[in-house]
Amino acid sequence: MNGALIDQSRYQIGKTLDCRDVDMLKRLRPAAFMEIAQEAAYLAAQEMGFGYSDLIATHKAWVLARMTIQFEDLPLWRERLTLTTWHKGLAGPFHLRDFRMCDSEGRVRVKATSSWVILDTAARSLVRNSELDGLVPENRICREHVIETPAERVMMPRGTEPILAAKHTVVFSDTDFIGHTNNVRYAIWAMDCLPYEELMQRPVRSLSINFNHETKAGECVELWLFREADSCYVEGKVEDRQAFCAKITF
Repeated sequence: MNGALIDQSRYQIGKTLDCRDVDMLKRLRPAAFMEIAQEAAYLAAQEMGFGYSDLIATHKAWVLARMTIQFEDLPLWRERLTLTTWHKGLAGPFHLRDFRMCDSEGRVRVKATSSWVILDTAARSLVRNSELDGLVPENRICREHVIETPAERVMMPRGTEPILAAKHTVVFSDTDFIGHTNNVRYAIWAMDCLPYEELMQRPVRSLSINFNHETKAGECVELWLFREADSCYVEGKVEDRQAFCAKITF
């Protein structure tokens, strides 16, 4: 995955979808988009001086807190795409980052907005923005919105009775270099709560997901599902603690 700055505040990578990125109908999988976007975000931040290497020396790391993805027209296997990303500055406790994926003709195929926080990897607690003054220089911020509003807060609808769809024990392949479950794995677990045949017939139009508490190897995550006509909610819980909540719309 190659990439480069296209101006002081925006970063772009090229990506040809391979067999690992698509489903049986050769469409881009939502989790694959998240993987591509996550790597682009790390590369962009590193190139601009506030990436992993810049933070880890003081036991800090970027952590994704929320993401909303809109699939305008699902890209297909072997398509050549470009993904552009930029940091939009602060909104409350969150650092905002947008993504726009276009095809070779410049058509927007996927749009996404995300909200990030910084984790103290030693204390396993969030770092306040007041302690990070000047982390992202003003000339590295782009105020353009690919999605106008920040990633939504996702909650299981009140008064509903979700069903226990599955249980998953966090294993080696779920974890990342920060030592907890990688955010992409939660999207995979959420999608896997739905019938295979349905996912083949109904393409996902949007995915919003919140990451509320980290999970680690050996923990058992209960996956609770509630369905509506054109959407569903999946909540992951460890005992009484919500690890994540996702909304999938068809």
